[in-house]
Amino acid sequence: MKAGTMAFKIKNGTSFLFVILSFGIFSSTRSTKGGHWVEVQRSIGISAMHMQVMFDNKVVIFDRTDFGPSNISLSNGRCRYNPRDMALKLDCTAHSVLYDPAANTLRPLTLHTDAWCSSGALTPDGTLLQTGGFNDGYTRLRSFTPCPHHDTCDWREHTSHNLSTSRWYASNQILPDGKIIIVGGRNSFTYEFIPKAKTDKPFYFLPFLKLTRDPIRGEENNLYPFLHLLPDANLFIFANRNSILFDYTRNKVLRTFPLLPGREKRNYPSTASSVLLPLNLTALNGTRLPVAEIMICGGAYPGAFTLANKLKIFLEASRTCGRLRVFDANPKWVMENMPMPRVMPDMILLPTGNVVILNGAMNGTAGWENAVNPVFYPVLYKPGLRSFEMLSPASTPRMYHSSSVLLPDGRILVGGSNPHRLYHFRAYYPTELSLDAYCPEYLGAEAEAWRPSIVAVNDTAPYGRVFAVTFSLREWLGGVAVTLVAPSFTTHSFAMNQRVVVLDVVGVKEVAEFGYRVVARGPPSLAVAPPGYYMLFIVHAGVPSAAVWVQVK
Repeated sequence: MKAGTMAFKIKNGTSFLFVILSFGIFSSTRSTKGGHWVEVQRSIGISAMHMQVMFDNKVVIFDRTDFGPSNISLSNGRCRYNPRDMALKLDCTAHSVLYDPAANTLRPLTLHTDAWCSSGALTPDGTLLQTGGFNDGYTRLRSFTPCPHHDTCDWREHTSHNLSTSRWYASNQILPDGKIIIVGGRNSFTYEFIPKAKTDKPFYFLPFLKLTRDPIRGEENNLYPFLHLLPDANLFIFANRNSILFDYTRNKVLRTFPLLPGREKRNYPSTASSVLLPLNLTALNGTRLPVAEIMICGGAYPGAFTLANKLKIFLEASRTCGRLRVFDANPKWVMENMPMPRVMPDMILLPTGNVVILNGAMNGTAGWENAVNPVFYPVLYKPGLRSFEMLSPASTPRMYHSSSVLLPDGRILVGGSNPHRLYHFRAYYPTELSLDAYCPEYLGAEAEAWRPSIVAVNDTAPYGRVFAVTFSLREWLGGVAVTLVAPSFTTHSFAMNQRVVVLDVVGVKEVAEFGYRVVARGPPSLAVAPPGYYMLFIVHAGVPSAAVWVQVK
């Protein structure tokens, strides 16, 4: 097998398909204490407001359509005509691209309606279902299905089915039955399901969304609510400073959690970030649920948006993080302090179970021209140790309208930042069209001997049943974990559907020189791991392999 490739088996019906995948560069010869940064594209032609990794390892990236021409043309002389476009009715430039990290190439895609500040999630078959936006995109459904064997796939507009109401600044979460719930949006205090069953209403009113909206114009502080599917199949919903345990099947609030301490607001425009910390199945006994813990970091103080927007006074952002164990008998937020204040951060879960906090600003809020003092230093947070560690600094400001995603090779892809109403390349914080990759310390040359390389997977991580993964390894140190990582749809500092499941390892056996087989047990339920494609990593001594894709169903 060539260096830089991996092989694995995917079960397809009663047969197995042997697949060879090629990945990008996994290591570097430079010193990697704190990791390092690489600029992978000087310009992709658009600013990366939204990003989604697909099961063919490519990344769908898109911006908005209503601010005039981008810096990349549509292919084959195509143009988009939209009489409702507020900037350019006939537009021959692209506002979406498909990026291939392995080849470091991109291809323009065609968005027909405005996806500005929209939301998305992957369906169980790996299609990106993309919802809402602005203007002619308020109620639109769009989809993008990968085409691994040819290069012609593009966005599809669902003209026969629309959302029931406007979904601008809404959030999405895939559910155990494979449906997607879309919650909220500007002046939308409801949720709905896609696809809808015959018994589903067009939408359901959720008073929590109205109660958490601040009354000052522009300071809603409850947009892009944080959604996390819990292992008991209920939803954790957070907005402003408030959170609930919600049974979406009965439209019923089961529990109201304590307010997140402090005066800071945590949702758009006082934008913080939120993750469900890794679900660890290694200590489960019987059918007991894994510990479910939410972590929310950053945000802004009351009035920060108005002061920045009208007076150009930029308050210092929040430096606090809160952790909440939602299944505790008496759950309480445990507060911690980041090394620096941060608004508009991205929190990305690593296959190791640690969290990287990156991007954002130290003063102000989200919105055009509303933040200053970009934060260049990422922070590594280790949940077990409750410790923060400063990492190698970036060189590019990533503030409003930036995004980040975890790639299958273990890097974090970072793009975007456009704190202006239009593209503005001469501003003090210019519109950013570049893509960077942050390479964590585990990708350094120092860790190469301990890095596993997956050879084969004999099943698709079946629910509740054991399966085996064969991997090669140059130097055995002991300690192997198998993790499933759900690829996120990231925009506005919230990685929707981001999820790490640490599987129960039954045993590890040496099967050849430098060859090992680990047997793990698949997730116990659809609520622990909703159906769909996951990146499967082997982690050895804290060093992850490159991932292979498995479809959990």
